[in-house]
Amino acid sequence: MPKNINELIELIKNNDGYKFKIKVVANSKVNLIDFCEEFIKIKITARAVEGKANKAIIEYLSDILDVPKSRIVILNGEKSSIKTLQVLS
Repeated sequence: MPKNINELIELIKNNDGYKFKIKVVANSKVNLIDFCEEFIKIKITARAVEGKANKAIIEYLSDILDVPKSRIVILNGEKSSIKTLQVLS
């Protein structure tokens, strides 16, 4: 698991279809990313209602990782706080 955003960006650039786990905290005061040992914790201001938090996560990661939103896919955990994401090549 990457320890910071630079390591995550490097892994995405060097691995086709890189997968990683995130834990989402919706309805937070600020958007924030934190690197833990087993997953990446993402605090997002959007509420977990009608897919708004999922959409906000993809938009936030797209900005941070500098990849198009269309390349970030939620593989599983769409209705859970623990999700597996994939960044497509």
